Amino acid sequence: VDSANAGRVLASDAAVFLKKSGLTDLVLGKIWDLADTDGKGILNKQEFFVALRLVACAQNGLDVSLNSLNLPVPPPRFTDTSSPLLLSGTASSDVPWAVKLEDKAKYDAIFDSLNPVNGLLSGDKVKPVLLNSKLPVDILGRVWELSDIDRDGMLDRDEFAVAMFLVYCALEKEPVPMSLPAALVPPSKRKPINVPGAMPLIPSSTSTKESHQSLPPVGILAAKTPLTQ
Repeated sequence: VDSANAGRVLASDAAVFLKKSGLTDLVLGKIWDLADTDGKGILNKQEFFVALRLVACAQNGLDVSLNSLNLPVPPPRFTDTSSPLLLSGTASSDVPWAVKLEDKAKYDAIFDSLNPVNGLLSGDKVKPVLLNSKLPVDILGRVWELSDIDRDGMLDRDEFAVAMFLVYCALEKEPVPMSLPAALVPPSKRKPINVPGAMPLIPSSTSTKESHQSLPPVGILAAKTPLTQ
């Protein structure tokens, strides 16, 4: 990321790189605030390491806070479509969907009982179901954010199944991930992307996310006031 070897990374460069972690803008903004301690919009090597460590914490369902820095976590994962090493790995389309058939039937029945319009449920219709789980509101917010894969403010049948799957995981005291694992992306949402000079079609769970990010990367990182976002 520090291609000029200047010993520091600008907010704009860091934002582009950190987005490859697949985490949401909200989480990345929080990570930036913790790493850029004096708010100068630049990270030195040590601060950049802090950001990487917090990305790893978020990807493993841990709290994004300075207290998490000493916890043992595997290294952070970044999807770099230009890297031949990562492209030769298993394509996410080959990963079986984590939602089992019998569970899907159960979730579909709940979906149909909520009177979907054109195969979609609005947030207002899904909200009571989520609140019914008695899970903390911040967890439910994350469940919604992860399951609304195409960011249209509605859930289709597959997205609703993802939401229900995550709710049941949370009820079993399993941490809700900060970014949607490839195995949880419904097969209907796995979009092939073309990468020049690589295998012809390489589905990537992050490509669908990145194309829907409406905020410019620097905007989220430079904003220091979470309330106005």
